[in-house]
Amino acid sequence: MKLWKQILTSVVVIFAGLALCVWLVPGTAGLLARAGVPPKVLGIAQSGEKTAADDASGGNRRGAGRRGGSSDPLVVVQPVALGLVNDRLSALGTGEAIQSVSVTPQVSGLLSEVLIKSGDRVEKGDVIARLDNEEQKIARDQAQVALNSATEKSQLYTNLKSAVSRIDAFDADIALQTAKLALRNAEMELKRRDVVAPIAGIAGIVTVNAGDYVTTTTSIATIDDRSELLVDFWVPERFTALIDVGQPLNATAVARPGDLYEGTVAAIDNRIDQASRTLRVRAKIPNSDDDLRAGMAFTVGMNFAGEQHPAVDPLAIQWDSSGAYVWRIVDGKAEKVAVRVIQRNPDSVMVEAELADGDKVVTEGVQRVREGRGVRIDGEQPAATKGDSEKLAAG
Repeated sequence: MKLWKQILTSVVVIFAGLALCVWLVPGTAGLLARAGVPPKVLGIAQSGEKTAADDASGGNRRGAGRRGGSSDPLVVVQPVALGLVNDRLSALGTGEAIQSVSVTPQVSGLLSEVLIKSGDRVEKGDVIARLDNEEQKIARDQAQVALNSATEKSQLYTNLKSAVSRIDAFDADIALQTAKLALRNAEMELKRRDVVAPIAGIAGIVTVNAGDYVTTTTSIATIDDRSELLVDFWVPERFTALIDVGQPLNATAVARPGDLYEGTVAAIDNRIDQASRTLRVRAKIPNSDDDLRAGMAFTVGMNFAGEQHPAVDPLAIQWDSSGAYVWRIVDGKAEKVAVRVIQRNPDSVMVEAELADGDKVVTEGVQRVREGRGVRIDGEQPAATKGDSEKLAAG
């Protein structure tokens, strides 16, 4: 580069640096004047400073005009809605037959016959199996013979008139009563060889066969009365005061999700389980079509009046040393409202607070919000300033 170009470039750079110092650092002009910088150069630099300042001021005014003449923070708000809590209960439970009996013999012995098969319906008192009873039949017949003999002898002595005969008649009467008791005992022993259904219902799988030796602990079959099912389920302790015996409910079998069964509360436990903080409740469900089985899993649902609380967006909940709160916007200004969280849902939070339906709470821009300060709500036209009103009136 030629010498004169280098000199010219250096002069321009120096002048630009002086102008920038004068513009950015207050008092620089006086310092440069004392250092011997010509007044004309300082005047040109100061005129450039003024022009830049004017341009910046005008830009700020134009920016303020575009923002509506306000420095209030911009926020996004959502209206408060009212929601219900504790209005519905859903719990899992297991169904049981309203009556279920595992039938066992009263005595030990060999099974001579089994009179039912799995799935048979039996009535109360039906004989479902029989043990070998030949010995008991003989004992019964012997007791019957002894009774007949005692009866004849008692009648014979009763007809005699002598004193000795009266004593013999008394002994004969005692023998007669003893023979009657012996016959009853023999008949009872014979009857115990029959295994009888204690309830009406459906027989389960029969696990024994004729010829097996059974004892008083051997299960012949399980009989279920499943005309109704009992479903035990556990509810949180907050529902304790809301549930009463006879209250309606509905149940859905997990294996049959399309069918809804109506039932009632049959029983309520008398204490809360300390480990789970739940209350045991028993429901009764009709099974007139016999399409439900004991042991099935059920989802039980109950409806309640519920409690109404304000519901806010989860983003509106803020925390500080005093606890949870939200920012409510009233007349364009922020107001701090303390809240207590009642229930968290995927899209809302139920709270206990002095909030009304439709109140606006801040969900975005909460970091710039201060108590009592004005805010600008996104999507809403800001109110016209006094100067703007006067210009509109003049126009």
